[in-house]
Amino acid sequence: MGVYIVRRLVLVLPVLFAIMAVNFAVTQFVPGGPVQKVIAEMTGKDTSATQRITGEGSSDTLKEGRSRGTGEDAGSKYRGARGLDPELIKQIEQQFGFDRPAHERFWKMLKSYAVFDFGRSFFRDRSVAELLREKLPVSISLGLWSTLLIYLISIPLGVKKALKDGSAFDVATSGVVIVGHAVPGFLFAILLIVLFCGGSYWKLFPLGGLVSENWRTFSSLGKVTDYFWHMALPLTTLVIGGFAGLTMLTKNSFLDEIRKQYVVTAEAKGLSERVVLYKHVFRNAMLLVVSGFPSVFIGIFFTGNLLVEIIFSLDGLGLLGYEAAINRDYPVIFGTLYIFTLIGLVLGIIGDLMYVLTDRRIDFGKQGE
Repeated sequence: MGVYIVRRLVLVLPVLFAIMAVNFAVTQFVPGGPVQKVIAEMTGKDTSATQRITGEGSSDTLKEGRSRGTGEDAGSKYRGARGLDPELIKQIEQQFGFDRPAHERFWKMLKSYAVFDFGRSFFRDRSVAELLREKLPVSISLGLWSTLLIYLISIPLGVKKALKDGSAFDVATSGVVIVGHAVPGFLFAILLIVLFCGGSYWKLFPLGGLVSENWRTFSSLGKVTDYFWHMALPLTTLVIGGFAGLTMLTKNSFLDEIRKQYVVTAEAKGLSERVVLYKHVFRNAMLLVVSGFPSVFIGIFFTGNLLVEIIFSLDGLGLLGYEAAINRDYPVIFGTLYIFTLIGLVLGIIGDLMYVLTDRRIDFGKQGE
């Protein structure tokens, strides 16, 4: 098993390299990069972007660039740059690092990422590592709490549905599961906001933020209460959107195990239903469910968090990545992608380990022997 873990850890590096290389190559062909964005703001008479890039006196530089530039060189490379001085365009490219060939920028990025140096944001004037440290706890909180609640609800419900297969309870809960599976999570989020955030009915929960502004002045119990008060609706949204699949997986796993011959043999030996269920069936049926924990967390962490953070104004990695993509803030985009990919790969290894812990018959170390 140790050899298998080492092999998987070694494979993390080429997988990271491939994902970063593909995404870096894609960004080279996507229109509207950071230089283009600054040019658009400049030509739209919004000098805020120019001041961030070229420093004080940039407005004068822009006026001079407009008066001197023919736009022939700049306009051939960037849309909307006609009339700007090519030297000004080169200055902007240099500030963003686009004055060097793509392969040089890529290798420099890889060397920096190897030591978790993600550079500085183009438009936030902060280091990407600082932004990630600030936003990561929000996303991890949503992912961990929602995954925990989904398992606490789905496993008992799935077991109950398997034991009462075909009963009125099974039919009624199946209707709830179907609704949870069919309706997108963001619709539940909007419904909860309308009902409980002062939209049209009651104002019982805050609409945005992870904690209140005066959170630091609260007592320890008050801080915990305030935190879960803010997390209540986002977690409810994620749980409603995620419990359906796991519930049906648990039910089908139990049904499959209950119908096997060893269960009949155990009952014939006089073992009680409780012993058969929880000593024999449960362990085998939970193999797929427990080992799937990392994939469930990844699904919530990568996809569910994005919409929930946007709708409930939670300043996490999902919202950070979305805003970076809109603004073409490449250091933030690649830093977020790097962290997401690394977490996903590590959780994949943890998933394999959970297979072994759940069923001792599995030994990945013997593969290939």
